[in-house]
Amino acid sequence: QVQLVESGGGVVQAGESLRLSCAASSRIFSSNFMGWYRQAPGKQRELVARIISTGSTNYADSVKGRFTISRDNAKNTVYLQMNSLKPEDTAVYYCNANNYGVVSWGQGTQVIVSS
Repeated sequence: QVQLVESGGGVVQAGESLRLSCAASSRIFSSNFMGWYRQAPGKQRELVARIISTGSTNYADSVKGRFTISRDNAKNTVYLQMNSLKPEDTAVYYCNANNYGVVSWGQGTQVIVSS
């Protein structure tokens, strides 16, 4: 049973924008933390941004000021607005839910930023 479904990836040029979406089941969307991770070829998966159920957000230093995470409670969806994209943002982006240690992952969506 798929519980996290990402969409919105694609190929863009440096400086352009993309918005990723993560549709979650109601049970998963109520998790304490919802976030986005990414994994570039040959690198470890890293946290990009996360949003806590209270609405507080955290960002990796590399994306601060360019990316914004948000959630639409009516749609059980988490978004990642990515602006001023750079080639180093190229990766597979994964939606993540963490409810006090119970972790769920989406299947990932590819983002490619060309220079």
